[in-house]
Amino acid sequence: MILDKQNLLSEDQAVTASAASTNVIDLGAVDSAVPGHKKLGRRGRIVVRVSGAADFATLTSLVVTLRTDTVANMASPTTVLSGEITAAAALVPGAVLLDVPVPQSVDERYMDVYYTVAGSDATAGAVTAGITFDEQID
Repeated sequence: MILDKQNLLSEDQAVTASAASTNVIDLGAVDSAVPGHKKLGRRGRIVVRVSGAADFATLTSLVVTLRTDTVANMASPTTVLSGEITAAAALVPGAVLLDVPVPQSVDERYMDVYYTVAGSDATAGAVTAGITFDEQID
């Protein structure tokens, strides 16, 4: 999987409490086929993986949510999709938390992901997330 800087939402982002990704992607900049970004949806995939060397610690579970908004500060985001609830035991480096095509329903200009921590705040754990345009070959 290839992720370039313009398509990264999180790069080894520490997720110790519920929080948005450190970056917001401007879909208008990624794909000039505005409105609707339908072309992007047919090609792009949202991929979120546990990164870094440490497992997540002390939390109960983590959920990744894909959100969009009409403004870059994500003032009133729309939830496009939510990933599965991932238990702490499965939050190990390399674990895939989300790997789905960009939904065709994405029609707002800005996109981020939101990480919802359940249970206690985490004391360790990081994620990398972004849009990729190639297929992962294991």
